Amino acid sequence: MDIFGILELIGGLALFLFGMSLMGTGLEKSAGNKLKGFLERLTSKKLNGFLMGLAVTAIIQSSSATTVMVIGFVNSGIMTLKQALHVIMGANVGTTVTAWLLSLAGIQGNNIFIQLLKPTSFTPILALIGIVFYMFLKNKKKNDIGLILLGFATLIYGMEAMSAAVKPLSQMEGFANLFLLFSNPILGVLVGAIVTGIIQSSSGSVGILQALSTTGQISIGATIPIIMGQNIGTCVTALISSVGTNKNARRAAIVHLYFNLVGTVFYLSLFAILNRVFSFAFVNQAANPFTIAIIHTIFNLACTALLLPFSELLEKLAYRTIPDDNEKEKVLLLDARLFSTPSIALNRSREIAKEMADTSVKALKMSFGLIDDYNEKVAEKVSALEDQTDIYEDSLGTYLVKLSSQNLSSRDSTEAAKILFLIGEFERIADYASNITKSAQEIYEKKLVFSDQAKNELAVMLSAVEEIVKLAVNSFKENNLTLAAKVDPLEEVIDELKSAIKKQHVGRLQSNECTIELGFVFSDLLTVLERISDHSSNIAGCVIEMSHDSMNMHDYLHTVKYERNTEFKELFSEYSKKYTLPKLNGV
Repeated sequence: MDIFGILELIGGLALFLFGMSLMGTGLEKSAGNKLKGFLERLTSKKLNGFLMGLAVTAIIQSSSATTVMVIGFVNSGIMTLKQALHVIMGANVGTTVTAWLLSLAGIQGNNIFIQLLKPTSFTPILALIGIVFYMFLKNKKKNDIGLILLGFATLIYGMEAMSAAVKPLSQMEGFANLFLLFSNPILGVLVGAIVTGIIQSSSGSVGILQALSTTGQISIGATIPIIMGQNIGTCVTALISSVGTNKNARRAAIVHLYFNLVGTVFYLSLFAILNRVFSFAFVNQAANPFTIAIIHTIFNLACTALLLPFSELLEKLAYRTIPDDNEKEKVLLLDARLFSTPSIALNRSREIAKEMADTSVKALKMSFGLIDDYNEKVAEKVSALEDQTDIYEDSLGTYLVKLSSQNLSSRDSTEAAKILFLIGEFERIADYASNITKSAQEIYEKKLVFSDQAKNELAVMLSAVEEIVKLAVNSFKENNLTLAAKVDPLEEVIDELKSAIKKQHVGRLQSNECTIELGFVFSDLLTVLERISDHSSNIAGCVIEMSHDSMNMHDYLHTVKYERNTEFKELFSEYSKKYTLPKLNGV
């Protein structure tokens, strides 16, 4: 094998790994919503967790990515160690799909139907379709499909290039002797582990082994320990990812390592003993891509069958390795490790945004109660909640900006922009809760007393604002367009309420029924409440626009304001009757 053959091998390996990454990215983007669905079905049941890990890995074509994602879940507190353990076992089986795809390259025969099954026969067509879908179509979903096809085509071309580059090795006696050394189980395991650890992909290292097997110089006896070692090497990615995480996340990485170590030691020992007793004939037969796929799958299924019933023991072993201490660890709400699967990171961001929305609403309700009954401790709680929303906005905003720089699908990109916009609205609502608290403190400290008419007017306004905030926030949390559609009619009613109350307030000032000082506080409260209503309208508008994969808030608000439909008018009339100002005279 000359220098040009080595360069061809390196180029083929580069194309192979790049194609695998490209295909995984396309699959993840295309199947992002399915991954969210899997996340929502998290369970402590062994079989369900195993199947979830298998399915997610089969979708994104990387057990390393799945395990890193799981470590992020555990570190964020959205998955327990027990759940993670079962998912990791499923990921080990899910990763065998890639080997089966690559095994098609080894199909032999002159029959036309057999030839059609060979990737080299249909890959050019897939590449052509992929480039058309990716470059010439405007539909984002079809672009993702194009990316998958291009990734698969690149992967296969890389595989073919590697196979062609190593073909001359079949004539080299030294190459055959080299692989005879790998029949030594310990050496074979070490080679498999080291190569996989370097490229950080068990699917990639299995693919390299399949390419080398086309020389006919690698025996099945040599491939078995190498494949077992590859399972150990793939743990490197998870172990690196666990650095800096909390104890449970580190335990998840350790469980991944223990699972593969125990499985390798047990089955390699069992195989060595049985082979010595029965002297299996197939051990000296030449391996090919198909037999490697079979061995890879059988080994991973056997490991799962062996250890799934004893998952609790693995969990205890992880706790023994990384014991608890008396210090309470901080759960990282937003983990950058989830960036490996952006749709899951986005799902986590949405959940945190919901928590932020609830915090803002809680602060607002507390501030409303302070107007009539000021309490210093409650005021401090409102201030603490407002500070909490600031932290939410800073951390979640930074996280979403970083997430947006990842390779997101069109839908996920729109969703990220939506959440980024909404957290600003939630933060402003909490700010206004703080403003109301300050007004309530001024009323209390200066012993200001509103007239009965002013109190009743303010009560109507507060009820309307409380309802509009509830409608807007729930429309986001439930992604409910029906609730969102009710917000703007109520916002119009609140605008009219403010104008009517101010008009009556001016009348009281002119007749000296209200003092200037009291009037300023009253006016400030009305202004703040009207602005809260405006932000509620922004929230609902965003929910509605995002359902159309758009962020054109200007057009939406223009349509609402000037093109009112029958439903809008009916809701406006209903809310106008519900929030009618009391007709009282006097102060």
